[in-house]
Amino acid sequence: MSDDTEQVLSGVGPRLKALRLQRNMTLAGLAAATGISVSTLSRLESGQRRPNLELLLPLARSYAVPLDELVGAPATGDPRVHLRPVRRNGQTIVPLSRGGSGGLQAFKHLLPGGDKLPSPEPKVHEGYEWMYVLRGQLRVVLGERDFVLKQGEAAEFDTRTPHWFGRATPESVEFLTLFGPQGERMHVRAAPAK
Repeated sequence: MSDDTEQVLSGVGPRLKALRLQRNMTLAGLAAATGISVSTLSRLESGQRRPNLELLLPLARSYAVPLDELVGAPATGDPRVHLRPVRRNGQTIVPLSRGGSGGLQAFKHLLPGGDKLPSPEPKVHEGYEWMYVLRGQLRVVLGERDFVLKQGEAAEFDTRTPHWFGRATPESVEFLTLFGPQGERMHVRAAPAK
């Protein structure tokens, strides 16, 4: 077996474990979903068992990822971003850019409508964020400020400031965010340079 193949195979276990933990799944839950025994899954994740198609195909289906992602296949040069929505805290977040460490990341957020309006729970983290409301009204709590962004409005802020956002009305809200994990600021130009 070539060194390249050996290297690819040795990376499968950690990748499988990271996916399972990212999805807050237990080995028992994954075993129930895939029909693969807990001990086999554990040995796959620890690298004590070689991955094969019979094991990887049900795992790829369960995680809803392409097989290439499980084995860490090299990029094929396809420039399209394959959207994989994530549901978190009652909202759907659609990554619009490739993930990775550093650099600006773009997301589309969908907050479903409902009678009960959410209560603010401000959080802080490293970075800088820019948001733009596509549809609906977005309530933004930023430090001591509490305001509503309407369709077509934007805001930007340092995420080390306590912040929270949610629906301002019972109607759903759709908005875009650009996030710079190391605090990169967005450069927005309102009019063409002369």
